Amino acid sequence: MTDTTDDIAEEISFQSFEDDCKLLGNLLHDVLQREVGSQFMAKIERIRLLAQSASNMRLSGIEDMAELLEKQLASEISEMTLEEALKLARAFSHYLTLMGVAETYHRVRMGRSATHLSKSCDDMFSQLIQGGVTPNELYHTVCKQEVEIVLTAHPTQINRRTLQYKHIRIAHLLEYNDRSDLAHEDREMLIEDLVREITSIWQTDELRRHKPTPVDEARAGLNIVEQSLWKAVPHYLRRVSNALKKHTGKPLPLTCTPIKFGSWMGGDRDGNPNVTAKVTRDVSLLSRWMAIDLYIREIDSLRFELSMNQCNDRLSRLAQEILEKETLSENLHDNRNQPLSRSLFKHHGLQAPPLPTQLPDRADLPACTVYNDGGGSQYPKLELPGTDYMPLAREGLSLNIPKASENGSSANSNGSTTVVTPRGSFSSSHLLAQRKLFAESTIGRSSFHKLLEPSSSLRPGIAPYRIILGDVKEKLMKTRRRLEILLEDLPCEYDPWDYYETKDQLLEPLLICYESLQSCGAGILADGRLADLIRRVSTFGMVLMKLDLRQESGRHAETLDAITRYLDMGTYSEWDEEKKVEFLTKELKGKRPLVPSTIEVAPDIKEVLNTFSVAAELGSDSLGAYVISMASNASDVLAVELLQKDARLAVSGELGRPCPGGTLRVVPLFETVKDLREAGSVIRKLLSIDWYREHIIKNHNGHQEVMVGYSDSGKDAGRFTAAWELYKAQGDVVAACNEFGIKVTLFHGRGGSIGRGGGPTYLAIQSQPPGSVMGTLRSTEQGEMVQAKFGLPQTAIRQLEIYTTAVLLATLRPPQPPREQKWCNLMEEISKISCQKYRSTVYENPEFLAYFHEATPQAELGFLNIGSRPTRRKATTGIGHLRAIPWVFAWTQTRFVLPAWLGVGAGLKGVCEKGHTEDLKAMYKEWPFFQSTVDLIEMVLGKADIPIAKHYDEVLVSESRQELGAELRRELMLTGKYVLVVSEHEKLSENNRSLRRLIESRLSYLNPMNMLQVEVLRRLRRDEDNNKLRDALLITINGIAAGMRNTG
Repeated sequence: MTDTTDDIAEEISFQSFEDDCKLLGNLLHDVLQREVGSQFMAKIERIRLLAQSASNMRLSGIEDMAELLEKQLASEISEMTLEEALKLARAFSHYLTLMGVAETYHRVRMGRSATHLSKSCDDMFSQLIQGGVTPNELYHTVCKQEVEIVLTAHPTQINRRTLQYKHIRIAHLLEYNDRSDLAHEDREMLIEDLVREITSIWQTDELRRHKPTPVDEARAGLNIVEQSLWKAVPHYLRRVSNALKKHTGKPLPLTCTPIKFGSWMGGDRDGNPNVTAKVTRDVSLLSRWMAIDLYIREIDSLRFELSMNQCNDRLSRLAQEILEKETLSENLHDNRNQPLSRSLFKHHGLQAPPLPTQLPDRADLPACTVYNDGGGSQYPKLELPGTDYMPLAREGLSLNIPKASENGSSANSNGSTTVVTPRGSFSSSHLLAQRKLFAESTIGRSSFHKLLEPSSSLRPGIAPYRIILGDVKEKLMKTRRRLEILLEDLPCEYDPWDYYETKDQLLEPLLICYESLQSCGAGILADGRLADLIRRVSTFGMVLMKLDLRQESGRHAETLDAITRYLDMGTYSEWDEEKKVEFLTKELKGKRPLVPSTIEVAPDIKEVLNTFSVAAELGSDSLGAYVISMASNASDVLAVELLQKDARLAVSGELGRPCPGGTLRVVPLFETVKDLREAGSVIRKLLSIDWYREHIIKNHNGHQEVMVGYSDSGKDAGRFTAAWELYKAQGDVVAACNEFGIKVTLFHGRGGSIGRGGGPTYLAIQSQPPGSVMGTLRSTEQGEMVQAKFGLPQTAIRQLEIYTTAVLLATLRPPQPPREQKWCNLMEEISKISCQKYRSTVYENPEFLAYFHEATPQAELGFLNIGSRPTRRKATTGIGHLRAIPWVFAWTQTRFVLPAWLGVGAGLKGVCEKGHTEDLKAMYKEWPFFQSTVDLIEMVLGKADIPIAKHYDEVLVSESRQELGAELRRELMLTGKYVLVVSEHEKLSENNRSLRRLIESRLSYLNPMNMLQVEVLRRLRRDEDNNKLRDALLITINGIAAGMRNTG
């Protein structure tokens, strides 16, 4: 039922899925019998049967009887006490969530059991070869492909992370349950494990009681890497390599990475004041720390595996050099395995406190399926902005560094206070105390480590691979320690030779080992765990996911205002575009900094300047792109280039050396319909500037990146108009870059729901304008879609394959353009009528805003605490400044899903009534873009429910606005009618029967949840301070989101 239905095959049997749902439902029923009692369970069952009967009647076309049953259902729900309402909401919410878990695992099951998997690499490579693509062309296109999936922290993930992990464990148990060799006793143990998980879920608070911080959000993203992508990426690359070898005779090069990952978590500051320069720096360092920790685990496993002695001369010489270096080193150090050199403590005398709490190793696997693939790492706990901090002992060290209070002092356990010295300046007594504490904590550790892992120089017969990898591990551990110190803002004076800074440094010894194994006839070993590690390093680098920065264009203009006024040059924002471009270009060509070091500015301006300083400090090795939201002019891009250049000059001067990495690529984000229409002109203007064009060629390999936004354009003009304007804008941007001989990568800011540009990945990529996907693509994956697509390794592998094959097909066999100009003219006509209808309803009808607030739970969504950013960009009550996510989220809750279809019916009707029905049918059959647009709208209409939406209006909307709701419902029916005319389907979702069946299977739980939400909203609006009522409402929101399988 989710919008990611790429993989549901029509012929697939639902029997296994239904069996899983029945098993989980029965177990939940048993748990609830124990938890809430049989009397209340009888009431729950009566509610479910009433809803099921009403749903069956409506599906059979017996509308009158269905309406009577629904009124009876609403009446019984309205008579419930608050306590009963809470229990009912929780019970049905958990059942809908468990159905979602069963569906997710069913997709895994289908992929595993299918003899021929459509859209797989093997399938697509075969099709292309048969279609005339030469093996050589296929090989080189795959090897050059550059796809980046960018995970964002958009607030649409409704479930707490604790519950997400429990759901993953249940999915693993369902997988275990599929085994045919399970003994009766094993099956009983499995059922007990399931009961334990479901009981634990029921007894866990499903609501977030506090807003997450940006660092919490970033940690959630990193956990997706650890729990899923880390395992999925090597398997996915093996599939690509095996398919390539089968169809071209050559495997995928070992360090080739068709897909990489980026992140906005901790870098997206657009409208989120909680994302500061310090947060960005901390998140980037934390990402590096986690990457190093994961590599240490892999190196440990690899050292155990590579126990052989035979190697080539190059590796033998390197191993000998390491042994000689260790022999010298042992005269100075008691223990080569000590993770932190004494010289480090000589400089600052402190042990970095433990790092952030992570999911315990293997916690995502149930008790009966625990296995070990190389051991785990204890994740220390880190004090980061917004997190509770309690230092824990780690690796035998126990240094309790007091926590600073607001006045700069820190309290010890005895109640006294100690002055916290500034960074880099420690008193001698404090330094001596810390050194003494460190010395005491290490007593006995040297001997202990020698027992565990004797120094290699004491064992002349040790395998050379283990010597090399032991050296790699030691360097990795020093790298991790260095990052911990940097995260604590302590002075750090490591020798650059002692730690890894770039992935090439880490790859070098691994590739030497690989080459040696291959040359010694041990290729089967080389292509195992070692090859997987090399591929991980190539894909994830030293940061797992490079962090993009995003800020709104107006903030940069305000910063330049402050600078130009300080320099008595006038007010930058008051200049016309030509003067701005002239000024910015002149400054960019100069070699001196623009911003004086003595400048004093307001805190919000200072924060912008600090962000650029952090970007200069971290560089392109850690950060990805700098995205400018609400970009509309060439000066918006040049302003960021200038602020970036200025910061790099300043930071380089402070460091006394060049900044690390290169400059960040600056990416304009065109979001509104007006800006999308001007996107091509803006890119032409930029590339016509000599400095900018030379900068792109020199610093970014002749590559321009442009982002297009689906969410705000949809809220601005409606889904249909947004889709058409996005299509045209992409074509115009591609043409503009081609005119100047510049390559282009389009970055798609797609939401999870169809109302925000979401939908099946494959369908979306295949419907792009011809020539816009030439082997490169960036796309966001947001909120609940991250967990849905990448939460399990098996689903992640499938999604990565779909991205690869869709981009490959769009590159080698671009989608068909419109057959004739007339089709474009018809699209313009539909778009014009659709936009007019949408805007006249949403922005021009004076009653609509009040109707929106009354008919939906929009005002209450903020209490969900699902994101760190505010729901509005500015403190106004209008829809214009409401973010797209709560706008779509609210309408999804009421099952009206208005943003995805409003205006479409009017547009299609207007063109059909002018005699173009047959043209539209031809467009649907022959033009992929038009077909996908109509299919996505049809998918949404299949999820919409007019009786439920009507019930919200009848109970919650004032009488004076009831007619507006009735008019909108008529518009929904009109849209459905004309979508069927164009697609020539007999009923909605006819081309996706699986989706329709999934929807129908949930109705007996989903419909009562909506009715309960209406009743709770009715009571809450009369008693706004009732926290229990608010909890009940939030639980219904969770449940409906689980049933709809998407939020905003």
